[in-house]
Amino acid sequence: MFVILLGIIVILSGCASIQIGAPKVTKALAVITPIGESGVRGVVTFIQEKNAVRIVTELSGLTPGKHGFHIHEFGDRSSPDGMSAGGHFNPKNTAHGDPYEKESHAGDLGNIEADRSGKATYNRLNFNISLTGPNSIIGRSVVIKEKPDDLKTQPGGGAGARIAWGVIGLASQPVE
Repeated sequence: MFVILLGIIVILSGCASIQIGAPKVTKALAVITPIGESGVRGVVTFIQEKNAVRIVTELSGLTPGKHGFHIHEFGDRSSPDGMSAGGHFNPKNTAHGDPYEKESHAGDLGNIEADRSGKATYNRLNFNISLTGPNSIIGRSVVIKEKPDDLKTQPGGGAGARIAWGVIGLASQPVE
């Protein structure tokens, strides 16, 4: 049995289904909102580029300096302190570290640095995550920390409390 749903053919066989012609996932985003009274807001955009994901971030309301910046396991925003997002996204069970060194969590993004006005931008390629497959970040969360990530303390970099977050979802306008 098969069903045509919004131009996508879905073949049903018992409980399993195969999608043929599903749209390619090329762009996702997380709208960042404060945890508590931090005042941190912004958007993190993820764009699939061949074997890497470009991460483009614009934040405001930060204290000047570096702040830990991570993808966490869950897109669960049910706790007021951000702990419902779980730990760093780590599908290969590796040690925490610098995202541009040999070993790190897939969710380790390093630090984002705010200027004197509290604004921060970030534009980098990441080869440890994807918008599809086993390293997919869709449905997970982005978490901003109060302090810098030292890129070595286990398991989270010693970056302090969670001050802002957002769930990563599909963008309505994919990249062409």
